[in-house]
Amino acid sequence: MPDIIDSLAPLARAYDVLLCDVWGVVHNGVAAFASAVEALMRFRAAGGTVILITNAPRPGAAVQRILDRLGVVRDAYDAIVSSGDVTRGIVESRPHQKVFHLGPQRDLPIFAGLDVAFAPMESADYAVCSGLFDDTAETPENYRGLLAAMHARGLFMICANPDIVVERGDTLVYCAGALADAYAELGGAVLYCGKPHAPIYEAALGKAAAFRGGEAPALPRVLAIGDSVRTDLRGAASVGVDCLFVVSGVHADELGGTDTADLPGLDALFAAAGVTPKAVARALKW
Repeated sequence: MPDIIDSLAPLARAYDVLLCDVWGVVHNGVAAFASAVEALMRFRAAGGTVILITNAPRPGAAVQRILDRLGVVRDAYDAIVSSGDVTRGIVESRPHQKVFHLGPQRDLPIFAGLDVAFAPMESADYAVCSGLFDDTAETPENYRGLLAAMHARGLFMICANPDIVVERGDTLVYCAGALADAYAELGGAVLYCGKPHAPIYEAALGKAAAFRGGEAPALPRVLAIGDSVRTDLRGAASVGVDCLFVVSGVHADELGGTDTADLPGLDALFAAAGVTPKAVARALKW
């Protein structure tokens, strides 16, 4: 079992850069976690660099506006890297192709400023999945027919958010990753743009270097912080950086709740995934 800690401060001394997840660690979709914001501010005040790394299917600038609204002050981080940013780069690399957008209207900013022609599934060249059309009422089961029809056409899917679920207040809602995984199980071709896949980490480490005089941070001096075994913990392991696993997010319910979580019970969770974090905390606090 990794160390169970109450405070980031003693651990933070060993690191120059934090790659911090957003939803479930810094906010819950409704409001910021004040203690997490304070912890990030204190790390920066001590000379550290904080890059927020998120599977949000929208550009970093749009994520920043959401963080402003939720009360995450800009002094808490140096930059944001989103799976939406990675998705935009891939869309730009496929000019003159028609896109089927599978996701809610609120995610359309991911295409802002790009030369994109939208089309229905039946005539599109590829699909960009940013989520469910209505994540308040639907589940992946509602998409079985659509995904089967996409597979019959051999439609390539770009997944703009590999998360399966995220917290929205006290509720878990399905994300694009749930649809992408269901599509992959059918045999569909999927490219995942966010955590735990390498492109988003490469972009985040590049951002960190820009804030540290152009020098790439040494991987042993980088700490990832996240609440998902599938995306945050596996992603950190795949790029060779340590991870602080926070229980305040997607795994809280299965462990008995954030405040009463069975932290030793995490052993089974980590063993099943084949990855172990540097440390575990109930929530991100300084």
